[in-house]
Amino acid sequence: MTTTIGTCWPALPYDEWKDIYATLHLWTQVVGKIALAQAPPLNHCWGVALRVNARGLTTQPLPHGERTFTIQFDFIDHQLVIGASDGAMRTLALRPRSVADFYRELLETLAAMQLAVKIHPLSTELPQPIRLDRDTEHHSYDPDYANRFWRILVQVERVFTESRCEFVGKSSPVNFFWGSFDLAVTRFSGRRAPPRNGPAFEREAYSHEVISHGFWPGSGPLLQPAFYAYAAPEPAGFKEASVRPEAAYYHREFGEFILPYEAVRQADAPDAMIHAFMRSTYECAADLAHWDRGALDRQASA
Repeated sequence: MTTTIGTCWPALPYDEWKDIYATLHLWTQVVGKIALAQAPPLNHCWGVALRVNARGLTTQPLPHGERTFTIQFDFIDHQLVIGASDGAMRTLALRPRSVADFYRELLETLAAMQLAVKIHPLSTELPQPIRLDRDTEHHSYDPDYANRFWRILVQVERVFTESRCEFVGKSSPVNFFWGSFDLAVTRFSGRRAPPRNGPAFEREAYSHEVISHGFWPGSGPLLQPAFYAYAAPEPAGFKEASVRPEAAYYHREFGEFILPYEAVRQADAPDAMIHAFMRSTYECAADLAHWDRGALDRQASA
């Protein structure tokens, strides 16, 4: 499948793909939990996040004894590809199938490759936890919508990486988090944050002051794809800040600035609109939180 410039930012109407989205979210949780079981415990859970690549979403290299393996969602040929460092490879079809069926076949395939993994089968970061190994309710897949979503991620990852170049302090890679099903990049002030309540992964993620930007397909009170920006802890005055572009607004229930994806998709210069959103929200949050921007921001060359 080839992609023209005109389809770089395809439509992704929530209602038309919500069942596919829900199934794909749970499939990524199965793969993510395998990464969680095998990956070294890098700071802020970065080692278990998925990454965007030229065919889909992939784990990072996962050690298994003296071997290493990866699991990739290929949204061009619509297959799950398991590749090991000794050359072994297996594929599973991405097609309408239950989460339980996906779970069973994937773990059985890993075991047959001498890459057996044990995972906790309960979903994470969902309002109602789901037993992944028993879930037959979610079983939808459509190649077109899966490919659309991935094509958007390719463009967002590119723009987020460009934005990351403007910051010389500690910054995360552009990570796809399978718990919340979003693509995110995060900047750090270098100062520890006040301790917070919540599960261990949240305490680890927010151990230091951060300003984060991301993209996700929508959920809860916002049933549309959108970009977001937040600061943790949030400095006083942030929610009242004036940010760019005009389409951006502060969502009080989420505690984040939101830029609807549709506004970006319809813009004459989508990249420039995303950059404006990221710069303005970062500058407002960093100034209000008294970050040392002289040390953290890349200075223009003389």
